[in-house]
Amino acid sequence: MMHDEPLVPKGAAFLPVPTPGAPRNYAFVLVPGFTLLAFASAVEPLRIANQLSQHPLYHWRVLSDSGLAVASSSGIPCGVDGGLEPLDKSTWLIVCAGNPQMAAADPAIVAAVQRHHRFGGRVGGICTGAIALAKAGLLQGRRFTLHWENQPGFVETFPQLSPTASRFETEDRLMTCGGGAASTDMMLAIIAEDHGTAFAAMVSEMCLRTVLPGINAEQRSSLAALLSSRNPVLVATVTLMNRHIEDPLSMDDLAAAAGYSRRHLERLFRDAVGASPGDFYRGLRLDRGRNLLGTTDLTLLEVSIACGFATVSHFSKSFRARYGVAPTRLVQGLDRKRTDSGRPVRRATA
Repeated sequence: MMHDEPLVPKGAAFLPVPTPGAPRNYAFVLVPGFTLLAFASAVEPLRIANQLSQHPLYHWRVLSDSGLAVASSSGIPCGVDGGLEPLDKSTWLIVCAGNPQMAAADPAIVAAVQRHHRFGGRVGGICTGAIALAKAGLLQGRRFTLHWENQPGFVETFPQLSPTASRFETEDRLMTCGGGAASTDMMLAIIAEDHGTAFAAMVSEMCLRTVLPGINAEQRSSLAALLSSRNPVLVATVTLMNRHIEDPLSMDDLAAAAGYSRRHLERLFRDAVGASPGDFYRGLRLDRGRNLLGTTDLTLLEVSIACGFATVSHFSKSFRARYGVAPTRLVQGLDRKRTDSGRPVRRATA
């Protein structure tokens, strides 16, 4: 799989680069469960840049902890060029991960990231690859991001770190993105910095993308679009609910913040989303709980508290009513759950 020389495929489109310079080197570390879409979305712009310029602008290698093929989140295995090894500091070391999100915390991968950064190298994370950077102690005080689905679990695991909502972030010798198509956005921004926005725009066109390279939009659609409503009171109220998952506000507090009566707020919600504000709010909290159960090693009690439920029994009963299964059916890493004292605990059942 490895190419000793950068790959420069033939193609019909051509746009020369006046002063290409030496090839930029990238090493992609695949973590079990990595997403193919995110990985391919990062590599293909580099390939297209080489093809479009007919010059070896970029060179990449694919690595894994074991040096063996790695299964993606879709179950499709991907071959690699070798195992983890010291790299020249001119190489970008990028961790490509997915679900389970803590797979990127593998000690060997974290050590490789720490070593490369310590000796002047640049490091990055795609999707949940940012977890390797967090474990390596590189994200404190930095702007970074990871996929929105995994951000709630990340914040519970690393409460001192705050990911942004951006599709990608680049700062100094660090770069991270939410994965998926955001990987392309991140690489287009790098190509624009290396070879100009006109060349990056053509690479974007070759990807059949109309977005401008380097535009750092948020990962998710606007809340108004997701709610299919532009009512500012509804949007503001749901935004407030999302900010108070762990410490839920009362309906009276929500109505007061909206400047409406409680009855008026209830009518607004029923007309817009077909549910009362209380039911809608409870759904947001339970959705957060489902996310945490699937992406973290928190106990049921910890998840219940993080979602604003006073007891595990209340959380479990509400969870079963919403999803039709007990929360214990969705937990990850059951045998690793511990109390604060370090003793194993038995999870409560619904």
